[in-house]
Amino acid sequence: TGTTAPRTVPGGPAPTAHPAQGRPAATAPGTAAGSTTFRPSPDQGRPSPTGTAPPRVPTGRALSAPSPGGRRPAAAVLPTRPADNRPPAGARPRVTGRPPRRPVVLRPGPTDHFAELLLAVLSGQRPVHAMLRHTAGRAYDELVRLAERGPLRTRGARPVVRDIGWFEPREGALEVFARIGAGDRLRAMAFRLEQGRDLRWRCTAVELGGPRAHRPDPR
Repeated sequence: TGTTAPRTVPGGPAPTAHPAQGRPAATAPGTAAGSTTFRPSPDQGRPSPTGTAPPRVPTGRALSAPSPGGRRPAAAVLPTRPADNRPPAGARPRVTGRPPRRPVVLRPGPTDHFAELLLAVLSGQRPVHAMLRHTAGRAYDELVRLAERGPLRTRGARPVVRDIGWFEPREGALEVFARIGAGDRLRAMAFRLEQGRDLRWRCTAVELGGPRAHRPDPR
């Protein structure tokens, strides 16, 4: 059977073809013929379900959503707040200078200490028994014999220790010698010190030389 062309009624409207027969539908107003309009999908701009991480954004910038057209707008830079380096309220200011050093007071060693003790006993300023706990062996008996004569007693100036030196023959033992100024004369004094198990020093021997005329140092 063949197809017959549609009949036209004189004076009537021209027949229109169905859109399914190949003619394009009417275009929307404001859209040029032949152009195609795309609408963004609701899923466009969302991260893909494949598990890929979103791109990293540098610090200080905000991550913005993509535009409906598929383009990503420029990220806006957020203002950063400067670090607050001010000291907290009530904090004391730091002192940059060094604190003043305290004077170091050196305590006299055993040689100086025993020289002053022996001088006080031999000049009559202290009794002999004051050396009882500071002596060992025959030193106390020697000190009693020397103190009976009062060799360092003077009527004028008080005797003083002029010079002092020592020699260490072994660890825990000291051979000490000193010069005693008694008025216008000098006396030589020698004594031995030994350190006990209690780490205390004790005098174990003492000797006193004869008087000598004091000679001033030549200049």
